[in-house]
Amino acid sequence: MRQELQSLPKTLAEDVARNLVMVARLLDEDPESAYGYSRVALRLASRVAAVREAAGFAAYANQKYSEALAEFRAARRMTGSVELWPVMADCERGLGRPEKALDMAGTPEVHKLDKAGQVEMRLVAAGARRDMGQLDAAIVTLQSPELASNSVQPWTARLRYAYADALLAAGREQEAREWFAKAVESDRDGSTDASDRLAELDGVDFVDALDEDEDEAGESRGTTSGDEAESDGRG
Repeated sequence: MRQELQSLPKTLAEDVARNLVMVARLLDEDPESAYGYSRVALRLASRVAAVREAAGFAAYANQKYSEALAEFRAARRMTGSVELWPVMADCERGLGRPEKALDMAGTPEVHKLDKAGQVEMRLVAAGARRDMGQLDAAIVTLQSPELASNSVQPWTARLRYAYADALLAAGREQEAREWFAKAVESDRDGSTDASDRLAELDGVDFVDALDEDEDEAGESRGTTSGDEAESDGRG
């Protein structure tokens, strides 16, 4: 990204870089603000591929799928890279075009993706199958060497989670429980809510201790007030 910004005058490059840094920092926790920063960067340097890509992800995070797709296409034209292919396909899903996403999953571009990109494309294709009500096909789509592997990779938890969720949607609860458990084992950074889903299947209810203490305190205050009201005849 820094290399791409070198094509700009120094002061302009610094301004664009600051906005892109804010996009990256805020994308997960405050996507609306991230989107605002991306629009500033886009206004300053729309001919820089990294800016178009960042704008695409900010729009995607705000469910502005048509806008995101346009930005990703622009970035791809500038770089010739296929790495955005899976997220472009997911934009098609967001626009209500799962058939288009499936078409993209079967193109030669997919073979040019690295392993992480191919797994991501598989996740998108399975999601498209589910969008179309093809639950069994979604399950089959996710069955792969990556899913069967005992090796834990950055994508492992999400792949196992998606498989468990598809199994559950198809009514295969016991198998789903097993795969949610496997997702928990591989989810080292908490990227999924697999532990919560597993607890739900096991019938475990979590109670917030702080809320419980507040409720007990409220009951205690209520008893005191009632006693006082009775004692002075204001009941």
